[in-house]
Amino acid sequence: MARLFDAYIVADWTAAETRKLGDNSLWIGVAKRDVRFRLYTETHNVATRAEGEALLNSLLADHRKRGDRVLVGFDFNLGYPAGTATRLKLSGTPWQAMWKFIAANVVDKADNTNNRYQVAAKMNRLMTDEAWPLWGAPAKQAQRWLTTTKPPQGTGDIPEFRATEDAARKGRLQPKSVWQMHGAGAVGGQTLVGIPAVRRLLEALGPSGAVWPFGTGWRALSQEDVQPLSALVVEVWPSMFDARPAEGEYKDQAQVRAAAEALARLDDAGDLADAFAPPKSAAPDLIERVEQEEGWILGV
Repeated sequence: MARLFDAYIVADWTAAETRKLGDNSLWIGVAKRDVRFRLYTETHNVATRAEGEALLNSLLADHRKRGDRVLVGFDFNLGYPAGTATRLKLSGTPWQAMWKFIAANVVDKADNTNNRYQVAAKMNRLMTDEAWPLWGAPAKQAQRWLTTTKPPQGTGDIPEFRATEDAARKGRLQPKSVWQMHGAGAVGGQTLVGIPAVRRLLEALGPSGAVWPFGTGWRALSQEDVQPLSALVVEVWPSMFDARPAEGEYKDQAQVRAAAEALARLDDAGDLADAFAPPKSAAPDLIERVEQEEGWILGV
């Protein structure tokens, strides 16, 4: 079976507010094949999200010139739990409305300073006029609509997790909720600063770029599906893959390397196409929710 992709990029994003390299910074792993079709991996570490975005655009431009198809994975949520867009009174397809809202509100400067906590507080104010569902901030960022610790979650009519996290949590995996903005493993901040970057990347790609499952449908993908694309963006969770740092490797560096290599091996084995499909037990309403609003973690 022919491979769907020629290269596999995994980005471990960051919500850092200062320039940073090494541990807990922005790493990008690229798995691709040499002239003899042997797989090898490169890793890149950049100090700011602006540099990371520029690097991704450069990598994708190089592959596009060669006619390559690239799978691009980001380690933050591409969607929010069902009902979020409605709570914010946004119109249109929920995932697109959320991306537009976040891009319009997040200010992320070239030196990494950003207003993610202010945006989280604004979302809480608009959704509940209380300090939930988003929570978690350094003491200096806490305010009426955003607390340092997890508050009681109101009436409970706003889901804490998406369906994909619920599915992952039935196994050994314990993903965090997108509502958590601060603390070990928190993904809320990365999501707020990451979605605008993905949106710009896809705008730059135009019709040669797509995002799964929103733009492709939640289904197995074929050669015909990906042939017109130069890049397909997906949500990944590098912790799913068995990343054992080699000597001298940082943990995040090992994770992007291992995740990119794992995706390449799936493609080599002919198993990647089916990874884009829902579980056989998925009901039509779940499929619609995933395709229209929540998204899904590839491989869950």
